[in-house]
Amino acid sequence: MRNIIFFIVATLCSLQSFGQQLKGQVVDQFNMPLENVYVINTTTNTHTHTNENGQFTIEKTTTNNSIQFSILGYTKKTIVVTENQFKNGLLVSLETKTFQLEELVLRKEINALQTISRIDLQLNPVNNSQEILRKVPGLFIGQHAGGGKAEQIFLRGFDIDHGTDITLSVDGMPINMVSHAHGQGYSDLHFMIPETIQKIDFGKGPYYANQGDFNTAGYVNFSTKTAIQENMVSIGYGDFNSIRTVGLFNLLENAKNDDAYVAVEYIEFDGPFESPQNFNRLNIFTKYNTFLKGKDKLTFTASHFTSSWDASGQIPQRAVDNGTITRFGAIDDTEGGFTSRTNFNVQLQKTLANESVFQANAFYSNYNFELYSNFTFFLDNPVDGDQIRQFESRNIYGFNAKIINEKKYGDVDAKFTKGIGLRFDLVNDNELSKTKNRRETLTNVQLGDVQQTNMYAFFNSEFEIGKFKIAPAIRLDYFKYLYTDALSTTYQKLSKTRAIVNPKLNFLYTQNNNLQWFLKSGIGFHSNDARVVLQQNADKILPRAYGVDFGNIWKPTKNLVINTAAWYLFLEEEFVYVGDAGIVEPSGKSERFGLDLGLRYQLSDKIYFDTDATITRARSLEEISGQDYIPLAPNFTMSGGLSFNNLGKFSGGIRYRYLADRAANEDNSIVAEGYFVSDFNISYNLKDITFGIAVENLFDVDWNETQFATESRLRNEANPVEEIHFTPGTPFFAKATITYKF
Repeated sequence: MRNIIFFIVATLCSLQSFGQQLKGQVVDQFNMPLENVYVINTTTNTHTHTNENGQFTIEKTTTNNSIQFSILGYTKKTIVVTENQFKNGLLVSLETKTFQLEELVLRKEINALQTISRIDLQLNPVNNSQEILRKVPGLFIGQHAGGGKAEQIFLRGFDIDHGTDITLSVDGMPINMVSHAHGQGYSDLHFMIPETIQKIDFGKGPYYANQGDFNTAGYVNFSTKTAIQENMVSIGYGDFNSIRTVGLFNLLENAKNDDAYVAVEYIEFDGPFESPQNFNRLNIFTKYNTFLKGKDKLTFTASHFTSSWDASGQIPQRAVDNGTITRFGAIDDTEGGFTSRTNFNVQLQKTLANESVFQANAFYSNYNFELYSNFTFFLDNPVDGDQIRQFESRNIYGFNAKIINEKKYGDVDAKFTKGIGLRFDLVNDNELSKTKNRRETLTNVQLGDVQQTNMYAFFNSEFEIGKFKIAPAIRLDYFKYLYTDALSTTYQKLSKTRAIVNPKLNFLYTQNNNLQWFLKSGIGFHSNDARVVLQQNADKILPRAYGVDFGNIWKPTKNLVINTAAWYLFLEEEFVYVGDAGIVEPSGKSERFGLDLGLRYQLSDKIYFDTDATITRARSLEEISGQDYIPLAPNFTMSGGLSFNNLGKFSGGIRYRYLADRAANEDNSIVAEGYFVSDFNISYNLKDITFGIAVENLFDVDWNETQFATESRLRNEANPVEEIHFTPGTPFFAKATITYKF
């Protein structure tokens, strides 16, 4: 009888222990939460993953079980569970290490493309703001105004101009400028200091409920570092009077629950042009992070940047061919401008009573912009020339907030994200004027004040059912436009409101640890310029984009990862900004479809190869065949390279990018020539000092960075000519850098 009682008690205790939950949090060496860490009980084979706050709950765990924690780029850690950890929770800190691609496991909880992006950033760190966007596979950029103007962006068959069809943000703060003096969605990322970037989150297509205006071709979110491990000072000098100095300084080295640092960057560059660019930029960035009650985190960020430059502008091909100017000459070298931006951003991450995660940020930006351009030379004004001035002064206020919680319904794991937000733009003196030599205003084309409000709410859900993840979502956006025309003889404030609802539905099927399939579908939109909406009474205020992606991520061998996506996108209204007229020109319905391919291969622990290719067909649906090309839409791109890291004391790599020929006008009678450009960098590490050499355009090829089919007239010409106008790409350009860490 005694043996029976003992057996029953032991069994009940065993069952009770078997049903226990172990809760905890995983952080990095800076005490920052780590998301998507794989947590597995190697004794019972139960597993889970950490959420946005680094927290986890693992079932069926008992004392003396072994729990393993792993994520790519960090050293694995195994903990033997004690009774005390059930009572007080488990805090695990993981140390960074050189990544091993063989450790990448495709699970429902992991977005492998984001992991790949993190690897690319680690192996090929950016050292100038132009390179930041190139970290997105298939995204190309071009600069055509002296280095200070925002880059032209190309992605998925779009000439996005400066941001019309891609959503960009930094730490939850929007970058795209609505109703901007130089074009809808204008996005200037030059206020970012590359060394402060922690993570790049991106997605292609309109499939993401937390992304709103301009999310048609895709989105890119940048996250900056909350702390730095070492102080750093770097000085670089190169061809064309290129100077860059940057410093990162830890302000609270011995604080337990607080982190703070400041980063400063200064750049000068004349460029290869006969008329120097006189480009300069100053960036200041500071961030303070504090922990509240252990798990909660409050972050304050402040930054300021100012930049000025001169530019040779776009030059006509005929002037180079007949010897009037060289490739690096100018027809009008009085172009250029000035811009500045000051940002304040407060972020809060809090764990609620039910272990839901609350994330919010509130932001303010003060932004100023002045740009002088001349696209057509003497077409409209044969005496004074066609120079224009675009100017604005802007304040942006807003916030974003979301609650993330996870639930379990039997064998179904569910995750729900509910979010709301507000953005208000107050734009003063939004101006387009015809000017002479930057000194004299000849006439005002447009001048007025814009007030634009965007409020939104979204709900995203994810259900894990066996090997499937199903994610339905919906988003609501509300816009209010106000415009006061300063050129009108009578006062009138024009106004209009519009709301839009867009659903999303995504599927993920994890066939095994080495093969994952996805099907994404959704509707996005891009907003129209307030001046066009109100002054021209535009019909399409928030035209939609309907998209679908189907593809997979496949790991055929332990060191090789291949990603593929076939996609289609239909756009209700194509927007083309006509800068010298100050209008957005509607171009009707369009469609694009294509194939994205990517490959990552780790040859050894220290050598890594990557390449990405895109094939795209973009056409207008309201023109006859042969007249339906979308100007400058890329149809084939490739980029990639070979990187080596800590090979002895050397690190570096060689990169390439290829953009094929493409139509420059609607009937393809004018062609924008493609290019193949290679860059090289190498560094040598000697204790705390690193010596680096970087070479752009290694083989010194002649290439055109940006090209447009433009009708222009030179001073001595009787009739205008339409042809390619281009900005030449940088020739062979070498620079040396010395970096000291302490």
